[in-house]
Amino acid sequence: MKHRVLIASPVKQKERILSEFLYSLIRLEASQVELDFAFIDDHNDHTLLSQFALERSNVRIFSGDHEEDYHRDESTHYWQEDLVWKVARYKDRFIKIALDEGYDYLFLVDSDLYLDPNSLPHLLSLKKDIVSEVYWTRWKPELIPLPQVWIRDQYTLYESSRGEPLSEAEIDKRTREFLQMLSHPGTYKVGGLGACTLITRNALKRGVSFQEIYNLGLTGEDRHFCVRAVALGLELYADTHYPPFHIYRESELEKLQEYKENLAYAKPQVPAVPSRHSWLQEHFALHDQRKTLDAKTKAHPLQTVSPGKITFAMLVRNESGRHLEMVLKQATEYIDHAVILDDASEDNTALLCQEILQGIPLNLHSNKEPLFHNEILLRKQLWEMALSTQPEWIIILDADEMFEEDAPKQLRELLTHSSNIDYFSFRLYDLWTETHYREDSLWQAHKWYRPFIVRNIPGFCGEWQETPQHCGRFPKNIMDLREVTSPLRIKHLGWVRPQDRLAKYYRYKQLDPHGTYGNLEQYRSILDPNPTLVAWIND
Repeated sequence: MKHRVLIASPVKQKERILSEFLYSLIRLEASQVELDFAFIDDHNDHTLLSQFALERSNVRIFSGDHEEDYHRDESTHYWQEDLVWKVARYKDRFIKIALDEGYDYLFLVDSDLYLDPNSLPHLLSLKKDIVSEVYWTRWKPELIPLPQVWIRDQYTLYESSRGEPLSEAEIDKRTREFLQMLSHPGTYKVGGLGACTLITRNALKRGVSFQEIYNLGLTGEDRHFCVRAVALGLELYADTHYPPFHIYRESELEKLQEYKENLAYAKPQVPAVPSRHSWLQEHFALHDQRKTLDAKTKAHPLQTVSPGKITFAMLVRNESGRHLEMVLKQATEYIDHAVILDDASEDNTALLCQEILQGIPLNLHSNKEPLFHNEILLRKQLWEMALSTQPEWIIILDADEMFEEDAPKQLRELLTHSSNIDYFSFRLYDLWTETHYREDSLWQAHKWYRPFIVRNIPGFCGEWQETPQHCGRFPKNIMDLREVTSPLRIKHLGWVRPQDRLAKYYRYKQLDPHGTYGNLEQYRSILDPNPTLVAWIND
């Protein structure tokens, strides 16, 4: 007798992405099962789901609840609390259908995935109560690809005993070990998962649910599902044999074609994890193939590049009495040229820059009217100013960011021996005091790498994240180039002074009152009187 499987998904999706998702569903190997589909149409502005149902007798479509704003762009997806728990209700509705109608398995799949045809029979063969097929995603364009499974808590990617003191080096090592494990085909016990999850009837009958656990502070319905499942005596597993392709951004549809071509080889498409000790030599697998720049040369004039020249670029506005002097003095130790864009400062910021950078060639421009409310205009302006100096390398820091103490001695040597690398990514630590940085579920910037140094490639035409806030300091398409990560760390000093934290809080509330470009919960947490802090240790 064939097992009965219900594939289910809440759908609020762009037409092009949903079309690929649905196509991958009909290509699933399902000859040994009795397969049905259930979707919740959450106010989509197209008719793809109804068309899909008209052509098949095993498809049901349910109407969604009241419409909620769901904002996503080429940077990331923005999840508000009300939307999270609406999705949780939808998923619990699928659980009820699977239980009431006697299905042997419920396969919950997000509608922005393209599934490998072999994934369903393989997951069924594992005979695990709860198992997810792993995929890798850049949660923001500047971050490295990471899996949608984790070890514990909100999104911890390393093993540790309760209360075990760990150095940054040890945390980094253990994180890499976990990612390295997931880069090999296998089935591994984890603490959190979601988005592409097969659940047995046994688990459904035990009482698994996405309903909010009222005394649990974790964000996201999948975390509440996972905590409840383990409390019910179930185990969670991640499988890496047939990873789906995550169409997290519409721009990634171009890369989907390559994934489809690779399916014929049945090779998992996961990134290799660079070793901490050989970071200069190793690249992530997803960056091994550098895209051609032919199509981009027409949009930007070719220019001369001065070999070895390092240009340091920075946006400033009303920086007097803050961190500017310390940041620029450190920069003078490793740069050849400075570019400063002053956004209509009302103090002596521009004069300070000239004084501190004496002896360093300087291009300084002051805007007559401030543009900080529309950051993308400033970022583009600064980028063009930096290019005009014809450097080989461009370093962009904000006026409250600086490398750790020993970095200047290493940076020039690093760039001198990097002919096969196009950009370097570093970890940024949000310092809450001069000796401690913040770390909790909302403050984890230091766990991921993001670009701060980019090679100037003649003919390269930057494509930008066109948002007024959180648009990124570099063009988003540098991610198509060759990357390497560095163990050197960057200090973010902008949170150290209480008055600066308060000012940032009010700025975010003013410029992004609905959390359209950021996270409202994180904005509110800026004022937390007792945040979790970790001591900064000089390596």
